[in-house]
Amino acid sequence: MVLRIGNASGFYGDRFDAVREMLTGAGPGGELHVLTGDYLAELTMLILGRDQLKDPAAGYAKTFLRQMEEGLGLAHERGIRIVTNAGGLNPAGLADALRALAAKLGLPVRVAHVEGDRLPARDGALAANAYLGGAGIAACLAAGADVVVTGRVTDAALVTGPAQWHFGWGPQEYDRLAGAVVAGHVLECGTQATGGNYAFFRDHDPALLRRPGFPVAELHDDGSCVITKHPGTGGLVDVGTVTAQLLYETAGARYAGPDATARLDTVRLTREAPDRVRIEGVRGEAPPPTLKAGLSRLGGFRNEVVFVLTGLDVEAKAALVRDQIEDAFARGGSRPAEVRWDLVRTDRPDAATEETASALLRLVVRDPGPEAVGRTLTGAAIELALASYPGFHVTAPPAKGSPYGVFETVYVDAAEVPHTAVLPDGTRQGIPVPARTRVLEPVSEPELPEPPAGGPVRRVPLGRIAGARSGDKGGDANVGVWVRTEEEWRWLVHALTVERFRALLPETADLPVVRHVLPNLRALNFTVAGILGEGVASQARFDPQAKALGEWLRSREVDVPEGLL
Repeated sequence: MVLRIGNASGFYGDRFDAVREMLTGAGPGGELHVLTGDYLAELTMLILGRDQLKDPAAGYAKTFLRQMEEGLGLAHERGIRIVTNAGGLNPAGLADALRALAAKLGLPVRVAHVEGDRLPARDGALAANAYLGGAGIAACLAAGADVVVTGRVTDAALVTGPAQWHFGWGPQEYDRLAGAVVAGHVLECGTQATGGNYAFFRDHDPALLRRPGFPVAELHDDGSCVITKHPGTGGLVDVGTVTAQLLYETAGARYAGPDATARLDTVRLTREAPDRVRIEGVRGEAPPPTLKAGLSRLGGFRNEVVFVLTGLDVEAKAALVRDQIEDAFARGGSRPAEVRWDLVRTDRPDAATEETASALLRLVVRDPGPEAVGRTLTGAAIELALASYPGFHVTAPPAKGSPYGVFETVYVDAAEVPHTAVLPDGTRQGIPVPARTRVLEPVSEPELPEPPAGGPVRRVPLGRIAGARSGDKGGDANVGVWVRTEEEWRWLVHALTVERFRALLPETADLPVVRHVLPNLRALNFTVAGILGEGVASQARFDPQAKALGEWLRSREVDVPEGLL
């Protein structure tokens, strides 16, 4: 029997009415068996940690609880199980709140939760959590839970858990589990699998992409699946949208998780019908002996001022205000520990509007204490209002400094993490660690196809033929690049080397860059270490989550054989 799993949230703050849409939007024969919701990201854990400092009973995604005011009844009527990581730092608290809500609504809903991911405080971390697998979720569902709430599990665990429960897979059925891992990774970011943030969006009717529907995976007992969406909803599902999501925030051929390590180099995608893409052939391996864990801590305080430089002499104006601010720091005796200036030349010559005649000079400061980024900076900036370059103004008045977070990845022995399923009747069931594990090793680069024959080329943006999607993992970023035909692949795999990648994206020139080759997907996945500093919460970069790094790459011009254009 097919297991139909839908997703209604890709992050904390995603479309509120998606839960109702997914619970009610299926056509005949397309009803869901399980609805998932992914609410956690690296930044979210820091936000929830700060919430819990103010209120120990907080720490979970309150949006989900509000969605359940209607969603619990709809799911109960339709017999749909709900599985979510909205528990965040307090899954027991959210489970209790759901039981109270069900009682208020008069619904006989059985709620269970998974805990054990929270690690003892270390190194001043605000939150320390291991990424658990799906076995605890499976145990809760097997005990009759209608709703399962977790803390920090892998995003894919929201699918591997229900799949283990439904099909009765054992912990060493790695190919099946790996297939579910891949399906879970496609679902986890919601509409990114159905046309959202899609490189080739211009190939489709804009009206179709106005409000993409959320994705559904139809899982089979052999681990294969079909990615689709509810009929009549917006967006699209094709090989490109699924490829893009498979490359998002991944790296090499081995995609490790606590349930199984999925071999992304074995994934095969086929368009089965409109809005239906089959994923099959996924091979799996034993999971690693360690679990990934995320540490979120306060890194210090930051502040920012953006000066607007209009018209002539932009470089000289920037130099003047920089000298003035640095002089104020020196005279004040409290220069912030980190001072960063970025001049963004958005100005155009002989511009028709004042805005297009202006450039932006961005000043970002960081310091362990609030004073150096607060009064010291705001005083210096305000005092220049009548004493600096002609046309002086800023995009917003200087404000007080604000705290920023730092995310760090560590690895812990899986045996040290008390993965526990708390069943609907309160019974606590320990989840055993995997009996077999396999230490991760890089995969040898596959044999490359022959390069295309020589011939005339044309200089065009890479994005004319290649799609890309990029994202963050702590302080690192990945950029997945793919093409749609074998002829384009023969060119791309030889043309886009690490050296060429660095040349096209000069910000990566001095950073470690690794290229991973995935021929089945006609894709290259580049990982760039350290480009995001200490992670998204530290806001070290203009694009702090590297969401547009791939689009920058697609905009760079390269010599492409004319036959491919």
